[in-house]
Amino acid sequence: MLHAVRSISGPALWANMYLLFWLSIVPFATDWMGESHFHETGPIVLYGFVLLMNAIAYTILVIVLVRHEGERSLLADAIGDDWKGKVSLVCYLLAIGLAWISTYLSLCLYVAVACIWFIPDTRIEKKLADEQYGQ
Repeated sequence: MLHAVRSISGPALWANMYLLFWLSIVPFATDWMGESHFHETGPIVLYGFVLLMNAIAYTILVIVLVRHEGERSLLADAIGDDWKGKVSLVCYLLAIGLAWISTYLSLCLYVAVACIWFIPDTRIEKKLADEQYGQ
């Protein structure tokens, strides 16, 4: 995503640091969830909260970069409506709520979001290639 922008602003740097902060908490939440053997609600909720905050931080970074580059920029064109980001936010919110009912349902939603993002998203790469070759 950062390769698709021409310059970086101060707010973009802060948004990137915010994302990196939340990413750094993932190992702690994952470890606590593993120690509970996926049976306790607290660690599952914390894990979902950390993932939700990562998704929010990613969304903030995208918004800041698109605003900096402009609505008709290569990045804005490539990101489009960002359905993966929106679906992730909704799934994480649902999973946090479901943790009080069934931790396994929450874990299924976490895995579903991971599967969505596991499939490579080539929108930005395609736009960069088109721009490079003048298409």
